[in-house]
Amino acid sequence: MLNTAKIILLMAGLTGLLYAVCSLFNIPPIFAILFALIPNLIAYFYSDKIVLSSYGARIVSEEEAPELYRIVSRVAERANIPVPRVALINTETPNAFATGRSPKKAVVAVTLGIMEILTEQELEGVIAHEIGHVKHRDILTGSIVATIAGAIVYMTHVLQWGLIFGGGRDNDNPGGLVGSLLAIIVAPIAASIIQMAISRQNEYKADEAGALYSNPVYLANALNKLEKGVNAVPLKNGNQATAHMFIVNPFRGKDFASLFSTHPSTADRINKLMEMAGNPKYLR
Repeated sequence: MLNTAKIILLMAGLTGLLYAVCSLFNIPPIFAILFALIPNLIAYFYSDKIVLSSYGARIVSEEEAPELYRIVSRVAERANIPVPRVALINTETPNAFATGRSPKKAVVAVTLGIMEILTEQELEGVIAHEIGHVKHRDILTGSIVATIAGAIVYMTHVLQWGLIFGGGRDNDNPGGLVGSLLAIIVAPIAASIIQMAISRQNEYKADEAGALYSNPVYLANALNKLEKGVNAVPLKNGNQATAHMFIVNPFRGKDFASLFSTHPSTADRINKLMEMAGNPKYLR
């Protein structure tokens, strides 16, 4: 509940930032939202096909991966959602992600690398984390957040071009000019920080789901192995914009700055999971 409340507050802050930027240029926020909505609608409806294709993921049948399907089916039953499709990614980088705009359209993808280093219990913890993303409809949340953040960036571009070509009242008003310049510089950075903060809260929520649908110790042990595995074998070919989808950042062991990190620190996540291990609610 606390993580959900934080997400709601962060989204409210992002929306307020959009309205503040739009008010500087006297443009209704709906125009900026509609402009940013188009690419994000495409991403929302086709995200599964786009991201699976970009990583060469292959949908496999139950006959091809019976043990993996058994784990996914078991966790999906606990979460009370339809069994997602399962995909394998041919890379030694140990990782996993879930995609799809609804539980009925969901796909859980795992790499060959993660299958090699995790025990069945640890893999169940990872799958439970990904099922948590599906259950919480985080693809939808991410699309809404990306639309609002994209609208803010669009509006700052409008402000920038307005200043360059001398349009509007701000050129005759030093205070307005300073405000516009600050908006152009600060607003996109603030939007990115809020967007990343929401992503981190989603990870905490999915970790809690992983503890609830499996076992917190299983997931904690898996995260420890994955952090070391990604440090040893980072993903070389991929899009940094998709880093937030993976259970750990696949491109490097640590993000450059915590404010712009798509994931909480792995050590912090493990500590929280181990705290849950003392609560009978999370133990099977």
